Amino acid sequence: MTEAKTTIDKILHYIDACSGLDHEMLEPDQVRVMQKIDGKQIKIDSRGIEEVLSRVDADGKSFIQINFVTGSKILLTEQLVGFKPLPSKELDMEKLPNVVTTPDLFSVFEAIQEAMSEDCGAEDIEVLRKVFESVVQGGEAIGFDLSEEKGWLQRLTFTITSTVA
Repeated sequence: MTEAKTTIDKILHYIDACSGLDHEMLEPDQVRVMQKIDGKQIKIDSRGIEEVLSRVDADGKSFIQINFVTGSKILLTEQLVGFKPLPSKELDMEKLPNVVTTPDLFSVFEAIQEAMSEDCGAEDIEVLRKVFESVVQGGEAIGFDLSEEKGWLQRLTFTITSTVA
Protein backbone atom coordinates (compact mmCIF):
# COMPACT_ATOMS: atom_id res chain seq x y z
CA MET A 1 0.00 0.00 0.00
CA THR A 2 1.40 3.43 -0.93
CA GLU A 3 1.97 6.13 1.65
CA ALA A 4 -0.66 8.36 -0.03
CA LYS A 5 -3.21 5.51 0.14
CA THR A 6 -2.42 4.93 3.82
CA THR A 7 -2.84 8.66 4.54
CA ILE A 8 -6.20 8.87 2.76
CA ASP A 9 -7.36 5.65 4.44
CA LYS A 10 -6.53 7.10 7.87
CA ILE A 11 -8.56 10.23 7.08
CA LEU A 12 -11.50 8.23 5.67
CA HIS A 13 -11.51 5.89 8.65
CA TYR A 14 -11.75 8.87 11.01
CA ILE A 15 -14.50 10.57 8.97
CA ASP A 16 -16.52 7.35 8.80
CA ALA A 17 -16.74 7.44 12.61
CA CYS A 18 -17.87 11.11 12.64
CA SER A 19 -21.51 12.12 12.75
CA GLY A 20 -20.93 15.64 11.41
CA LEU A 21 -18.55 14.96 8.53
CA ASP A 22 -18.95 13.12 5.26
CA HIS A 23 -16.57 12.40 2.39
CA GLU A 24 -16.44 11.73 -1.31
CA MET A 25 -13.46 10.26 -3.14
CA LEU A 26 -12.48 12.42 -6.10
CA GLU A 27 -9.37 10.57 -7.24
CA PRO A 28 -7.24 7.88 -5.59
CA ASP A 29 -5.22 10.63 -3.86
CA GLN A 30 -8.01 13.18 -3.29
CA VAL A 31 -10.99 13.30 -1.00
CA ARG A 32 -13.67 15.95 -0.49
CA VAL A 33 -14.60 16.44 3.17
CA MET A 34 -18.04 17.93 3.81
CA GLN A 35 -19.45 19.43 7.00
CA LYS A 36 -23.07 18.42 7.46
CA ILE A 37 -23.89 21.44 9.63
CA ASP A 38 -23.37 24.01 6.87
CA GLY A 39 -22.52 22.07 3.72
CA LYS A 40 -19.06 23.59 3.51
CA GLN A 41 -16.45 21.38 1.90
CA ILE A 42 -12.74 21.16 1.43
CA LYS A 43 -10.66 19.07 -0.92
CA ILE A 44 -7.69 17.20 0.55
CA ASP A 45 -4.95 15.89 -1.72
CA SER A 46 -2.78 13.34 0.04
CA ARG A 47 0.22 14.40 -2.05
CA GLY A 48 0.18 17.72 -0.20
CA ILE A 49 0.07 16.18 3.28
CA GLU A 50 3.15 16.10 5.46
CA GLU A 51 1.59 14.08 8.28
CA VAL A 52 -1.68 13.02 9.89
CA LEU A 53 -1.72 12.93 13.68
CA SER A 54 -4.33 11.41 15.99
CA ARG A 55 -5.02 13.71 18.92
CA VAL A 56 -7.28 14.02 21.95
CA ASP A 57 -8.64 17.34 23.23
CA ALA A 58 -8.97 18.48 26.85
CA ASP A 59 -12.45 16.87 27.04
CA GLY A 60 -11.09 13.49 25.93
CA LYS A 61 -12.58 13.69 22.42
CA SER A 62 -10.44 12.44 19.58
CA PHE A 63 -9.65 14.43 16.45
CA ILE A 64 -7.04 14.30 13.73
CA GLN A 65 -4.60 17.00 12.78
CA ILE A 66 -3.53 17.16 9.16
CA ASN A 67 -0.29 19.04 8.55
CA PHE A 68 0.30 20.10 4.96
CA VAL A 69 3.66 20.54 3.26
CA THR A 70 2.76 24.24 2.83
CA GLY A 71 2.90 24.69 6.61
CA SER A 72 -0.86 25.04 7.04
CA LYS A 73 -2.91 22.58 9.06
CA ILE A 74 -6.49 21.59 9.71
CA LEU A 75 -8.22 19.68 12.46
CA LEU A 76 -10.96 17.19 11.70
CA THR A 77 -13.29 16.87 14.68
CA GLU A 78 -16.51 14.94 15.15
CA GLN A 79 -18.52 17.78 13.58
CA LEU A 80 -16.25 20.30 11.87
CA VAL A 81 -13.04 21.18 10.11
CA GLY A 82 -10.98 23.54 12.25
CA PHE A 83 -8.38 25.98 10.92
CA LYS A 84 -6.34 28.99 12.01
CA PRO A 85 -7.66 32.49 11.38
CA LEU A 86 -5.28 34.39 9.09
CA PRO A 87 -3.08 36.72 11.17
CA SER A 88 -3.57 40.44 10.70
CA LYS A 89 -1.24 43.21 11.90
CA GLU A 90 -4.32 45.29 12.70
CA LEU A 91 -5.80 42.64 14.98
CA ASP A 92 -4.63 41.34 18.37
CA MET A 93 -4.45 37.65 17.47
CA GLU A 94 -4.00 36.77 21.15
CA LYS A 95 -7.68 37.61 21.63
CA LEU A 96 -8.82 35.18 18.92
CA PRO A 97 -9.06 31.42 19.32
CA ASN A 98 -6.17 29.45 17.81
CA VAL A 99 -8.65 27.33 15.86
CA VAL A 100 -11.90 28.49 14.27
CA THR A 101 -14.58 26.89 12.09
CA THR A 102 -16.90 28.09 9.35
CA PRO A 103 -19.92 28.40 11.73
CA ASP A 104 -17.86 30.95 13.69
CA LEU A 105 -18.38 33.31 10.75
CA PHE A 106 -22.11 33.39 11.45
CA SER A 107 -21.46 34.17 15.13
CA VAL A 108 -19.12 37.04 14.28
CA PHE A 109 -21.55 38.37 11.67
CA GLU A 110 -24.35 38.34 14.26
CA ALA A 111 -22.08 40.22 16.66
CA ILE A 112 -21.46 42.86 13.97
CA GLN A 113 -25.20 43.25 13.38
CA GLU A 114 -25.85 43.48 17.11
CA ALA A 115 -23.10 46.07 17.58
CA MET A 116 -24.57 48.14 14.76
CA SER A 117 -28.12 47.98 16.12
CA GLU A 118 -26.91 48.96 19.58
CA ASP A 119 -25.08 51.90 18.07
CA CYS A 120 -21.69 50.73 19.32
CA GLY A 121 -18.68 52.76 18.37
CA ALA A 122 -17.22 52.48 14.89
CA GLU A 123 -13.99 51.16 16.41
CA ASP A 124 -15.75 48.12 17.95
CA ILE A 125 -17.54 47.36 14.70
CA GLU A 126 -14.27 47.67 12.78
CA VAL A 127 -12.57 45.17 15.12
CA LEU A 128 -15.41 42.69 14.55
CA ARG A 129 -15.14 43.22 10.79
CA LYS A 130 -11.42 42.46 10.95
CA VAL A 131 -12.11 39.31 12.99
CA PHE A 132 -14.64 38.25 10.35
CA GLU A 133 -12.12 38.87 7.56
CA SER A 134 -9.40 36.98 9.45
CA VAL A 135 -11.63 33.90 9.76
CA VAL A 136 -12.73 34.13 6.10
CA GLN A 137 -9.13 34.44 4.89
CA GLY A 138 -8.00 31.56 7.10
CA GLY A 139 -10.78 29.36 5.74
CA GLU A 140 -10.07 30.29 2.15
CA ALA A 141 -6.35 29.66 2.68
CA ILE A 142 -7.06 26.00 3.46
CA GLY A 143 -9.55 25.56 0.63
CA PHE A 144 -13.05 26.54 1.76
CA ASP A 145 -15.18 28.57 -0.67
CA LEU A 146 -16.45 31.40 1.53
CA SER A 147 -17.67 33.77 -1.18
CA GLU A 148 -21.22 33.61 0.18
CA GLU A 149 -20.05 34.64 3.64
CA LYS A 150 -17.98 37.50 2.22
CA GLY A 151 -21.17 38.66 0.53
CA TRP A 152 -22.89 38.97 3.91
CA LEU A 153 -20.50 41.71 4.93
CA GLN A 154 -20.70 43.43 1.54
CA ARG A 155 -24.51 43.47 1.66
CA LEU A 156 -24.47 44.78 5.23
CA THR A 157 -22.09 47.57 4.26
CA PHE A 158 -24.29 48.40 1.23
CA THR A 159 -27.40 48.47 3.45
CA ILE A 160 -25.74 50.85 5.90
CA THR A 161 -24.53 53.13 3.10
CA SER A 162 -27.97 53.11 1.44
CA THR A 163 -29.74 53.86 4.71
CA VAL A 164 -27.45 56.78 5.54
CA ALA A 165 -27.64 58.31 2.05
